[in-house]
Amino acid sequence: MKLGFIGLGRMGTAMARNLLKAGHEVTVYNRTPDKARALAAQGARVATRVADACRGAAVISMLANDEAVHSVVFEAGGVLESAGRGALHISMSTISVGLSAQLATAHAAAGQRFVAAPVFGRPEAAAAAQLFIIAAGVRAAVDDCAPLFDAMGQKVFYLGTEPSAANLVKLSGNFLIACVIESLGEAVALIGKAGIDERTYLDLLTSTLFNVPLYKIYGGLIVDQKFEPAGFAAPLGLKDIRLALAAAEELRVPMPLASLLRDRFLALLARGGEALDWSAIARLSAADAGRER
Repeated sequence: MKLGFIGLGRMGTAMARNLLKAGHEVTVYNRTPDKARALAAQGARVATRVADACRGAAVISMLANDEAVHSVVFEAGGVLESAGRGALHISMSTISVGLSAQLATAHAAAGQRFVAAPVFGRPEAAAAAQLFIIAAGVRAAVDDCAPLFDAMGQKVFYLGTEPSAANLVKLSGNFLIACVIESLGEAVALIGKAGIDERTYLDLLTSTLFNVPLYKIYGGLIVDQKFEPAGFAAPLGLKDIRLALAAAEELRVPMPLASLLRDRFLALLARGGEALDWSAIARLSAADAGRER
């Protein structure tokens, strides 16, 4: 398929690379041109404008936040103005429920198709084409995404015709991951201060009660204090918790743990943690226990 790919952070670069490996004709765009040029050697065409990445049957956006997505889509020369009638915009970014609904309405009015398809998986999973893709939109449009999703992920979950449903599920999932990180940080601080070996403790947990990838991945990062380079930066964690709380407020759903997590991320950023992985909120538990490292 001929398509554009907008947004080449660690996730986006890996995803675009896998699309190229699968034989798709990919034009890439990034505000920082060097990231786009790095894919040229692998067969990508490099666009100098957003509009140049919107000439194919589809365009994928994988951007950091609502502001970046809104700019790329709605500004002059953006996706909405540049993609043709019938073209497909696949938003794989983690964005707000409100913006997702706005995108769906705007693309429909322009005679274009819109699919929300945020993903679960860190950069390592993106590189291995092992992402879990959460897709929502008109079924025929989602079906047309299948060759692209096959190149990037291991499984697709279809959540119905309303694109914003995929974004709400993604935000709820990131809330749950942050809960795991916080609880692991507190538990490790507890046993560590008692002099119990943290690695042995983690092996016990992940071999018995919590024998799942999430606890193994984040438990390892916490025990090893491996918060750089960030697979998912702390400011993005704060952003996602804020978006989850905004969606919860709209639906009148209290989320007291999400409020606690917002404050934990704020505390981490106040201590200069902008460049750290979001799992670094576990540092706060160690510091609260007098074991800051």
